[in-house]
Amino acid sequence: MASDPEQHTLSSLGKVGKSSGEIGGVEEPLINGLHGSENYSVLAAIFPFLFPALGGLLYGYDIGSTSCATISIESATLSGISWYNLSSVEIGLITSGSLYGALIGSVLAFNVADFLGRRRELIAASLLYLVGALITALAPDLPIMIIGRFVFGIGIGLAMHAAPMYIAETAPSRIRGRLISLKEFFIVLGMVGGYGIGSLLVDVVAGWRYMYAASTPLSVIMGIGMCWLPASPRWLLLRAIQGKGNLRELRETAINCLCRLRGPAFGGSAPEQVDEILDELSYVGEEKEATLGELFQGKCKKALIISAGLVLFQQITGQPSVLYYAASILQSAGFSAASDATRVSILLGLLKLIMTGVAVLVVDRLGRRPLLLGGVTGMVISLFLLGSYYLFLDDAPVLAVVALLLYVGCYQLSFGPIGWLMISEIFPLRLRGRGLSIAVLVNFGANALVTFAFSPLKALLGAGILFYAFGAIAVASLIFIFFVVPETKGLTLEEIEAKCL
Repeated sequence: MASDPEQHTLSSLGKVGKSSGEIGGVEEPLINGLHGSENYSVLAAIFPFLFPALGGLLYGYDIGSTSCATISIESATLSGISWYNLSSVEIGLITSGSLYGALIGSVLAFNVADFLGRRRELIAASLLYLVGALITALAPDLPIMIIGRFVFGIGIGLAMHAAPMYIAETAPSRIRGRLISLKEFFIVLGMVGGYGIGSLLVDVVAGWRYMYAASTPLSVIMGIGMCWLPASPRWLLLRAIQGKGNLRELRETAINCLCRLRGPAFGGSAPEQVDEILDELSYVGEEKEATLGELFQGKCKKALIISAGLVLFQQITGQPSVLYYAASILQSAGFSAASDATRVSILLGLLKLIMTGVAVLVVDRLGRRPLLLGGVTGMVISLFLLGSYYLFLDDAPVLAVVALLLYVGCYQLSFGPIGWLMISEIFPLRLRGRGLSIAVLVNFGANALVTFAFSPLKALLGAGILFYAFGAIAVASLIFIFFVVPETKGLTLEEIEAKCL
């Protein structure tokens, strides 16, 4: 790419308003679905999804590889280090270091996302992935290793914030749901890859170093790819109508970016599409500068309730806890592979991969609400079955296996991909960066809380009561989805703001 398309935002040579004659002179917005043709080249649409999705792949890889790396690093003969005799707290810092880094990354995104833009934020994430992986892999002692895990985690926070925004803002409306859901597929694919590479290296001396170093090539590819991709046209147009750059230059840059994103099939309709977006942005009030207070008012308050509720229920309906019991459930049913935690993880990872693939294929046909309602209903049934197994039916391990597989499959049809999809769609554009950072912060915070509280709650209540409690929370999430979460299938991002909020 000859020049950085985001550099134009640094100029302040013109102001933008509804009366500007350069917007195109259209008085009525095209909010009723009459927006221009969204023809696109499939090949051109792949790359704006692929490189941001590598951020999700690296997140998933970190989860899978770390589960194997902790086994390697604690081995007296295979760790290749003198400080292998680690306490449970130290192992906890290794495994959760990236999670706490992700929390910090989410906080950072709140302040820098709209200034940097989605593309630059993803470039920063790729650099943090690279630096964090190298520090971790080459760490001479535990403190340096934890610093590396923390740096990698900041990259996770930025990537999981910017990737769904970039994909949502650049994807054609007809396949937006499919592409954002496919990002969840990449997360699961990364997990399976992490488990697989970890199982191959777990018996190698200092294998944990190679496990973490293996993510560096993908970090480089992600960074180079994001440098090559154009900026989000909607982000550029938001800067334009808010008077943060020269209108004519930003409009032309947005047109060029849109042509690159949609390919030759888009033809000469890019200027018309850009003008329609500008008109719709002006109609829904995006020309006003965003303030912190607006996050908790009006449309953004409703979007914040929807997104925070979805990602909160995504975590507190027991997803980390159910997987914790996977090995023991399969072992009780007589599966020989259950004696090997890595193989069990690969088995469940493959199931997650298949079911996420199903969600990707049907989300733009069936819609978001049917998948959420159907999938969470299956989760409710599976959680009550698991609770009953641990309280009354311990002589029926096959029932527990069925419940486990049902839970994993239904989660990947619903909360897994649809949660990330909807939080990227639902916020007004000028508040999307900040709103999404709060949603991502809630996601990682709830994940950390559930992970931390699981063991004491299990000791206090027992597994059966705990799964019943998760089932009751899942029922509450069904009520929330039915009454609060709208359907966004087939709508442009501007139509979602106008019609659903």
